[in-house]
Amino acid sequence: MICQKFCVVLLHWEFIYVITAFNLSYPITPWRFKLSCMPPNSTYDYFLLPAGLSKNTSNSNGRYETAVEPKFNSSGTLFSNLSKTTFHCCFRSEQDRNCSLCADNIEGKTFVSTVNSLVFQRIDANWNIQCWLKGDLKLFICYVESLFKNPFRNYNYKVHLLYVLPEVLEDSPLVPPKGSFQMVHCNCSVHECCECLVPVPTAKLNDTLLMCLKITSGGVIFQSPLMSVQPINMVKPDPPLGLHMEITDDGNLKISWSSPPLVPFPLQYQVKYSENSTTVIREADKIVSATSLLVDSILPGSSYEVQVRGKRLDGPGIWSDWSTPHVFTTQDVIYFPPKILTSVGSNVSFHCIYKNENKIVPSKEIVWWMNLAEKIPQSQYDVVSDHVSKVTFFNLNETKPRGKFTYDAVYCCNEHECHHRYAELYVIDVNINISCETDGYLTKMTCRWSTGTIQSLAESTLQLRYHRSSLYCSDIPSIHPISEPKDCYLQSDGFYECIFQPIFLLSGYTMWIRINHSLGSLDSPPTCVLPDSVVKPLPPSSVKAEITINIGLLKISWEKPVFPENNLQFQIRYGLSGKEVQWKMYEVYDAKSKSVSLPVPDLCAVYAVQVRCKRLDGLGYWSNWSNPAYTVVMDIKVPMRGPEFWRIINGDTMKKEKNVTLLWKPLMKNDSLCSVQRYVINHHTSCNGTWSEDVGNHTKFTFLWTEQAHTVTVLAINSIGASVANFNLTFSWPMSKVNIVQSLSAYPLNSSCVIVSWILSPSDYKLMYFIIEWKNLNEDGEIKWLRISSSVKKYYIHDHFIPIEKYQFSLYPIFMEGVGKPKIINSFTQDDIEKHQSDAGLYVIVPVIISSSILLLGTLLISHQRMKKLFWEDVPNPKNCSWAQGLNFQKKMPGTKELLGGGWLT
Repeated sequence: MICQKFCVVLLHWEFIYVITAFNLSYPITPWRFKLSCMPPNSTYDYFLLPAGLSKNTSNSNGRYETAVEPKFNSSGTLFSNLSKTTFHCCFRSEQDRNCSLCADNIEGKTFVSTVNSLVFQRIDANWNIQCWLKGDLKLFICYVESLFKNPFRNYNYKVHLLYVLPEVLEDSPLVPPKGSFQMVHCNCSVHECCECLVPVPTAKLNDTLLMCLKITSGGVIFQSPLMSVQPINMVKPDPPLGLHMEITDDGNLKISWSSPPLVPFPLQYQVKYSENSTTVIREADKIVSATSLLVDSILPGSSYEVQVRGKRLDGPGIWSDWSTPHVFTTQDVIYFPPKILTSVGSNVSFHCIYKNENKIVPSKEIVWWMNLAEKIPQSQYDVVSDHVSKVTFFNLNETKPRGKFTYDAVYCCNEHECHHRYAELYVIDVNINISCETDGYLTKMTCRWSTGTIQSLAESTLQLRYHRSSLYCSDIPSIHPISEPKDCYLQSDGFYECIFQPIFLLSGYTMWIRINHSLGSLDSPPTCVLPDSVVKPLPPSSVKAEITINIGLLKISWEKPVFPENNLQFQIRYGLSGKEVQWKMYEVYDAKSKSVSLPVPDLCAVYAVQVRCKRLDGLGYWSNWSNPAYTVVMDIKVPMRGPEFWRIINGDTMKKEKNVTLLWKPLMKNDSLCSVQRYVINHHTSCNGTWSEDVGNHTKFTFLWTEQAHTVTVLAINSIGASVANFNLTFSWPMSKVNIVQSLSAYPLNSSCVIVSWILSPSDYKLMYFIIEWKNLNEDGEIKWLRISSSVKKYYIHDHFIPIEKYQFSLYPIFMEGVGKPKIINSFTQDDIEKHQSDAGLYVIVPVIISSSILLLGTLLISHQRMKKLFWEDVPNPKNCSWAQGLNFQKKMPGTKELLGGGWLT
């Protein structure tokens, strides 16, 4: 029964509350510290080595690892020395093995329990503790690890963390009241390792956090002293991100990474790496403040393994965990740089280290090739070191694409072979023309540029950058270190367009195009633009065009635009209106001029007119053409002359009264200037009778001829007046008998042309002109007529003639005194037909004979040359003919005077 009672005592521990009267809190350190609980009057070694525990060798930090050796025997001697003992809990750090602070619970009471000290020695009484603020700055974490193991470690083992984050930490050392503490349950694993999570608001990161641990093990409660910490001083960042390695243009290995996000202060980094090659194995550990590290003396065919971790640069903090290891292996041939992007006309260099069959090739034995087709001259080589060779290209030309390859391949080779790896050389012509113009309102400037001259480079972007100076442009534009990007948008015509608004008219805008690529950036040659110097004015307004009355000039007027205020020059284009206007240009350099009058050939046509302007000093651009203005066809002057007219006389030739019908053709615009409203017939008879008749727009008029002489004149009338120069025709009985035409002949050349010729006899009358009439006798068609000069003796009539039809031809001489007697024929003249047909045949045959003779002569000449050439080709060449070798062609052939070589003896 007694043994069972003692067992019940062992299984149901009474709580022991241990308190020491300290009001100070323990400041948590960035490194690991220990919570230890021990009986009073016990030495540190006693606590470390209680009865039944064996001491092992110390670890690198001076702490001892112990093992529980329980000693239970059947006699019950284990519980023979029971006594009430008060236990104390305190902290000690890794740097200090002495207890620094004893536990004083938050209620200020001492808790005691009846327990055998030997039993306590078999219960966990030492814990490693480490706390930190997580990298996201939201959770404060404390990690509790039990050091001493006992047979009852799985029996009711719990850890709680009590904490308070006061609004203001007063100078009073009193502990906050119990009700202000909050408790969190710590997550413990089967190995009695626990994690306690305390949420910390972002605004409280710089405040002081008070905490204490409450540990339950086997029914016994242990409470730590009060702890204090500022969370911001205990940040444990996340591991660095994006760890990678690359070979720089200088041939070094660059290890780079990115800082973890949300860290509120700069970090320092610890980099550890190892190098493994066929000749060298080395390890290194370095502390840096930058996010990269350069490793020199790299070798081809080597392997590098790297890890990085971070910690606060200034002030306390905790190292992050190590990043995931990253491995980088160099190739057997190392080019640095491996790729170069440059512009036309520049000089670039490549370096190379060549490893062949585990042996580095000496730099003196390295040769360079371009595209494996062109060996680079040795004059472009340089020996940098025993194993580093350099080649330089001068004044480079643009790379010509070869299929899908947009670069030149540069090969580093030894004397006998080339490795398949190569360096890439991209040469781009970056001469991009940027043109800008300021609008006519002087409110914005539009700049345009095209990439048509640039070789397309995959994954490259183009950006316009600019720098605005306070006033004007420098003499030589240069790329300014401080610049701004400008958004440009691709237009349908393939140009990019950027708009600057608002603008400073007298500020210099230096612009260039930057080509961004992973290989680097290239800048086009800069250009400086002054908005005031690239103004494109608004087109002139109120453009008008008219043909001036009585003067007959094309008058063009306009109004200059309001902006710019500079003196302007004007350019005028005008032409006959139609689908395709044939423009004529005229320049006006008088800035004050607002109109101009120009001569035009056709005063009665519609002219289209447009005007544009530009600064008189030549700066800027021509404006757009104004909207076209059109002239209106109207009467400019009185008609230049009246119409040509003829008559048809009907009636008995024996009677004195006859009906005369006047015929005339409508005036053309050039003669009427520009229209005819009506025609007026003026009559004058031998009896001094004079009158006028208005016939309107008709082109035929009949009157009765009764007097011995009757003169008529046809006038053309427009809105301005009557024609001044007019044709008169006098009908006279005596003159109708005057016959001066001896003969008249008509002969057809073809179906569209008839030649009419005549012979005149001398006359005392003044001959003015002839009238030729013709008509088809087989048809009742109208009479056709032409007015012919008096000096002509032969005339070609162009009309449609039918050879089998009969035609009547009449020739009337017209005198000042009246119309003479006509000569009339009713058919073509046969003799003349045959004669002129012979003449026409002669005209055809002679050129044919001449052409044939020339062709025959040319053929004979060509044939002669070809025969001569063929003959001499048959003469053997002794150098080419085996049978002719050894013959003397200067000897005479037997029985003849001819030489073997073709000459003759004299």
